[in-house]
Formats: sequence, C-alpha cells, structure tokens
Amino acid sequence: MFRTLAATSVMALSLALPAHALDLSAMTDEERAIFREEVRAYLMDNPQVIMDAVAVLEQREQAAQAQADQSLVSDNADEIFNDGYSFVGGNPDGDITLVEFLDYRCGYCKRAHGEVAKLLETDGNIRLVVKEFPILGEQSLLASRFAVAAKQIAGDEAYKALNDALMAMNSDVNIRALKRMASTFGLDADAIEARMDSEEVTDEIRRTRALAQRLQITGTPTFVLQDELLRGYLPYDQMQALVDEKRG
Repeated sequence: MFRTLAATSVMALSLALPAHALDLSAMTDEERAIFREEVRAYLMDNPQVIMDAVAVLEQREQAAQAQADQSLVSDNADEIFNDGYSFVGGNPDGDITLVEFLDYRCGYCKRAHGEVAKLLETDGNIRLVVKEFPILGEQSLLASRFAVAAKQIAGDEAYKALNDALMAMNSDVNIRALKRMASTFGLDADAIEARMDSEEVTDEIRRTRALAQRLQITGTPTFVLQDELLRGYLPYDQMQALVDEKRG
C-alpha cells in the first residue's frame, strides 16, 4: 500500500507540475518547504489529479504484466501446448488452443468447468488442454492422482468421464469414493488405485507443477489462451469474447 501511494504521489506530481519543478535536490530547505506546501495545496484543490495518476499507474502495471506473461508463454510454449501427456479435448484440430490448470477441490474451477464445456460446445473449433495442478491439500492430490492414473490405464475417454464427475463432486475425496466413481463408468478401480502412486503418475504431476512455477501460476483456475495468461475464473461470455479477439 505504501509503495502504491508513493508511486501515485510521484505520478500525480508529474501530471500536475513541469518536469524541472521536481528537482528537489537543487532547492534550499526553505524552497523545498514552500514547494511541498504548494503541491499539497494544488492536490487538495485538484484531487482528480491523484485519481488520474492512479489510473495511469494501473494501466502501466497491467501492460507490463501482460507483456511479462506473453514472454513466459512464449518461453514455455512446447510444454504448455504439446507436453505429450496432458488430456486434449474439444476439437483436437481447433484453430484456438485453451489450456486450463485446475484443482478438483477449487470452487472456482468447478464454476469454470461448465463455462468451458459451453464454450467448447458452442464454438466447436477450440482445442482444450487440461493440466492437473493439485494445490489445495491432500484431497486435491488424491483426486488428481486417481484421474491421471485412469488416463494412463484406460485412456482419454475414461479421464474425461472422471474429470467431469470430480468437478461435480461436493463431498470429501477418499479412495473409497473414487473407486466407487470409477466403477460406475465400468473402469477397473483396483488397477487405477494400484497405479496412483507410480512414478509415471508422480512425474506427470511434478512436471506440471514445475511448469506452473515457471509461469508464476499460484492459483486455480488459470488459463492460457494462445499467447495470453488468464489468471482466475472467467464466465463464458468473456472467454468467447477473448477467443473472438484472438481470431481477429
């Protein structure tokens, strides 16, 4: 907060006064005191200057963050879009790729799940890549291990069924509930359980976590849409507008 106020104050001064007036080092103590009082009086009479400075500062910070995010995506593009192990859904040949980092215990991920499904259905030309990123405790990790193990054993259709079911699940996650869920889809629950703690499953989750760290992702859901990082939940309308924008 202090840094923001300080930066805003400096920017407000730059908007309100000519550049040479900011050279305080060239002033005497008396001149600096007079200058500060004049600045205070000006800002009190023109408080909108501070609001203008806040708006400019926010715009600059957002632009800098967007540029930094684009560089992160570019530097890690192969592992983001074509890691060779993450589930690929939607239209595999779509002209737009949407990547989602998710956690099954995340309430906003659960909300986003339906929005993403609607986007894929209504658009029809979006390739979806799902990244398992369990960060909300042991139940999150248990669910992800089970989903990844099912994908490795039974393939993408099994993963998609479990992914949908886990996103709809509101009760505690435990191995008994997970095996019961797998059985409803005709999957070999015992084989999936035996695979959960394998090095293959561990490596997939480890690699995704390392990627998320490089991308400075700390929460879920987080999306990558082409060259842009989208941090947090987005409703369907906003996602479709962003997709349309990417298509130009």
